[in-house]
Amino acid sequence: MSANYPLIDIPFELRHTCWFCAEPCDHIFNYEAQHYTPHPSLAVPSCKECLNLATKSPLTSIWDCHMAVKDELMRIYAKHLAIGENWTEQELAESEFSCKVFEGFKKSAWFMYLVAKNRVTFTPWPLSLNGIAIDTAQYQLGFQFDGVNFSSISKAVTHYSQMLGLDKPFLQELVTLVGRDRFGYAVRVARINIASTKAVKRQVVLDITHEN
Repeated sequence: MSANYPLIDIPFELRHTCWFCAEPCDHIFNYEAQHYTPHPSLAVPSCKECLNLATKSPLTSIWDCHMAVKDELMRIYAKHLAIGENWTEQELAESEFSCKVFEGFKKSAWFMYLVAKNRVTFTPWPLSLNGIAIDTAQYQLGFQFDGVNFSSISKAVTHYSQMLGLDKPFLQELVTLVGRDRFGYAVRVARINIASTKAVKRQVVLDITHEN
């Protein structure tokens, strides 16, 4: 990612807040727009964890990137989120855990659940640069490919990576380069190179970069 893209406008009450998950932050994620991206290159405030996740999966827009980060947070904190599915706060408080390990779980579990839940359900504030709102009319969250509807292009990447045994980071990078309209092409390239070395995949990415 290139550095020093213009930072989005940040509401006063959300300063030092991660645009992806609302955690306190002191990092910046620079999003480099492609020729098809429905917004300019820009930067958003980010916590360290979301910065690492976003860098791995920029995809076709900052909004798609946000969905990919949210999907990864849900995977990483699945056990924490499951607490809220299996317990209520009152049930935890009234549970009869006695040993030190379970007593610690009893005291911290609901807090861990709430933190994880708030992060994955956070809706980022609308994007604007220097007071000018970034139009979202050209962006669609859902994605359709080969007759299948996905809630996001991130979900489509995960689905085809798992179904076809593809290198997910490689497919993500290909989709980032070619865009939504050429998703099928990205999948074909990933399938052709399913057994290729990292060096060969890197060369493929460079070749496609030069083509675009």
